[in-house]
Amino acid sequence: MFELTSPDFTNGGMIPQLYSCDGEDTSPKLIWKDPPQGTKSFALIMDDPDAPMGTWVHWIIFNIPPEKLSLPRAVSPEMNLPDGSQQGRNSWHQISYGGPCPPSGTHRYLFKLYALATILDLEAGADKATLVRAMEKHILKKAELMGLFKRD
Repeated sequence: MFELTSPDFTNGGMIPQLYSCDGEDTSPKLIWKDPPQGTKSFALIMDDPDAPMGTWVHWIIFNIPPEKLSLPRAVSPEMNLPDGSQQGRNSWHQISYGGPCPPSGTHRYLFKLYALATILDLEAGADKATLVRAMEKHILKKAELMGLFKRD
């Protein structure tokens, strides 16, 4: 079963402050297993569907090599990473992970990992809408991890 997990928080559990705007604002470690046969790359979208102005995109990374089955903690904020992965633009218009930072209350943060049957012909810095369009007919499977974060 294609599955996305993190040693830093459980599915449906609280995301530690370290990975939020109240902490170091660095990405948590993510691990996946059993990608479908024919996977040529992975793409990850992290967003907050509970944001007051509509879904807020916190992180986009795509063209993750198919042999890679994890992302380390604190992924560097570079557009083009040494392994060939590329990062897109989040809702803050930054090319990096932006941690949970709700104005108040408890929000859900969805880490959606897509196994793709292609390497995407996209420039680093692409936004979510562009990435979703490019992936449209190439998604083999999707795995999802949901974390919660609360601010008063």
